[in-house]
Amino acid sequence: MSDQFSGRLGLIFASIGAAIGTGNIWRFPRMVGANGGGTFLIPWLIFLFAWSIPLVIAEYAMGKRSRTGTIGTFRIFGGKKLAWMGLWTAWISTAIGFYYAVVAGWTVKYFQLGLTGGLVGDVDTTEVWNAFLNSSGQVIFYQFLVVVLTLGTIGFGAKMIEKVNVALMTSLFVLLFMTLFMAIFMDFKDGSLDGALFMFSVNPSMLAEPSVWINALSQSAWSCSAGMGMAITYSVYMRKDEDVALNSFVMGLANNSISIIAGLTVLCAIFAVSNDPLGTVTGGSSAITFLALPEVFAQAPGGKIGSFIMMAGFFLALSFAALTSMISTVELCVRNFVDHGFERTKAVIITGIAIFMFGLPSAVMWIKLDATGVAFPQFLEVQDHIWGYGLMFSGLFIAITIWKFGYQTWRRNVEEGTADPGLAGYLSVGVPAFREEFINTGDNDIHVGKWWDMSLYIFFPIGFTILIVSYFADMIRNTPDVWSLSNPYGLTIILVFWGVVASIFIGFNKLLTSLPLYRNVPEGADCDITMLPGGDDDLVSLASEKDSGSEMDTIFEAEIVEATA
Repeated sequence: MSDQFSGRLGLIFASIGAAIGTGNIWRFPRMVGANGGGTFLIPWLIFLFAWSIPLVIAEYAMGKRSRTGTIGTFRIFGGKKLAWMGLWTAWISTAIGFYYAVVAGWTVKYFQLGLTGGLVGDVDTTEVWNAFLNSSGQVIFYQFLVVVLTLGTIGFGAKMIEKVNVALMTSLFVLLFMTLFMAIFMDFKDGSLDGALFMFSVNPSMLAEPSVWINALSQSAWSCSAGMGMAITYSVYMRKDEDVALNSFVMGLANNSISIIAGLTVLCAIFAVSNDPLGTVTGGSSAITFLALPEVFAQAPGGKIGSFIMMAGFFLALSFAALTSMISTVELCVRNFVDHGFERTKAVIITGIAIFMFGLPSAVMWIKLDATGVAFPQFLEVQDHIWGYGLMFSGLFIAITIWKFGYQTWRRNVEEGTADPGLAGYLSVGVPAFREEFINTGDNDIHVGKWWDMSLYIFFPIGFTILIVSYFADMIRNTPDVWSLSNPYGLTIILVFWGVVASIFIGFNKLLTSLPLYRNVPEGADCDITMLPGGDDDLVSLASEKDSGSEMDTIFEAEIVEATA
């Protein structure tokens, strides 16, 4: 029997949980503060519809038809030779999960401090932060707690993932609105509401600055989890009549709504008490979240009770956002194991051990002090430096499979005499092929038009190029010894790690595609894959035909022996 969500609500909440993470709550206010307040919101909203939602639609459509995780989806849509792209997507998400579990642990720790009053009174927030980060036992404990909570959710499959995400996301909305009202009250005490005004005030001259648009594109690209494979994973559990377009719009708009609520909360609170609000809000992720905000919340109206509500409420909301993102990250990895015949329990244990063990260096290694005496985890930052932009290539690989399908559809029609050769024929038959076959399927409430084709075929490659070039150019221009391999923040270390991992995955591709692949297809669902490059693969079958776990282990071990012989 296939594993699936009970309905649209479960899918939407799970997807929102995957998209909403700490970046929505602590990175977004910093981006708003550094890029002109309301000015930043204009390109950010444009890129939601031009970049993020189109990519999420593509992911949903691919996963709904393939009914497998990222590896199986690329194997089916791109053919056997492109299966490694799905492995890259799974690896990038999992590699980020190694250190994201540590960050999620920080948020839980600060909720505990807010709950017990450890951040109020004459507390020096820098000392609290430094002491915690240098206490390896504490950091590891909270990292372990996050991993255990995550595994306890996904171990029971789609139904439990659905229930937990509904509960956590509903609570997150309530908590953020509660802290927002208190922050607005703080901002209104002097009669100015300057934090809220800054949030929504537009400076037209700043719209001419390329950096504002580039930062808005990067925020939109990361905050919606577009191109990360999360939507592919959760669409495996879609009911057969789900509309991929409607769900994508709801997810994207909900994600941005949470960002605006969190941004308004942070800005109102900081503008209410800080003499240099922009300097505070742009002081870096850790600085604003774990140093500045506790000092701000300590001055909330209502004395100790008000401070307690804001402190505990905000960090609990932040913890919920981090946990839902961890759930989707780990489930992405687990789903790929299950697709290849592993029992879910075994896949959860393997993934959980890997997430915890490979996250330990980020928890305890290279804890240093910056010029102002604030501790920071350099090893963790280096990992984010290496793998953060690797997510961009996951989105590129999704686009490549769509372009390939369009081209092959056009060539097939030309050979059959039903399409004209040349650019005109390609534009009329090849470009809309994916949209007509996998998005506008007849189940959709929203008809997706040619704007989606323009986004995937024109805007995406342009936006991808701009992001990568601007990122590398800025690094080369502003980083000393940028080409030195020993520089943890340089360019060479990124290129080396990317190159090594990609080479390994490409070399592993033959073994990967020699394993059986099992599709999670609901009864009665139309999931025909015969028109796809991987549709004639004899090793691709339904989950109901899966071997037992012990038989799968034997097959897997035999394949490894054969491949390495």
